[in-house]
Amino acid sequence: MNVRIIAGSRRGHKLLEFQGDSVRPTTDRVKESVFNLIRDYVPDSVCLDMFAGSGALSFEAISRGAARAVLLDADKRSVEIIRRNAESLGFEEQCEIRNEDCFIYAERTGEKFDIIFLDPPYNKGFIEPVLDKITEKELLADGGIIVLESDGTDFSGERDGLAVLKQRRYGRTYITVYEKQVTKE
Repeated sequence: MNVRIIAGSRRGHKLLEFQGDSVRPTTDRVKESVFNLIRDYVPDSVCLDMFAGSGALSFEAISRGAARAVLLDADKRSVEIIRRNAESLGFEEQCEIRNEDCFIYAERTGEKFDIIFLDPPYNKGFIEPVLDKITEKELLADGGIIVLESDGTDFSGERDGLAVLKQRRYGRTYITVYEKQVTKE
């Protein structure tokens, strides 16, 4: 499958992708739908990509006007692909690329993000613990969103501290956009 940037300043740029059984890149159709759902959140945003893979979601966001992104992946091979993609796009200055587990990063960072991309391996039990960690550590800025990609067997609905803003299904793939619930005191 060819992964490419579909809009913005680097439209049409092809990305390197990691090959393997555990890798499932977001299709262009789903990626375009995601960015149609979140287009108003992207300009000048700070993004966190917790299972970055090739970096395609963060690079798409930067191409469309996001200010910067932190890209995490526990696999060293994926991190090397992300670095090479950032270089070929000229996005090195806008990216912090880390070979790190998302739970460890969440524990130690004090940064808040406008958009968190969450595209974990399907059916591995990551979704609920990661959503809980995001809310526990208050990683979302006020008005921030989480974009979750999951399949029908690993799908998540409402969560404490998060409201489902939008949800769409594309074949087996579900896109759920959560918004941080701001409590009034």
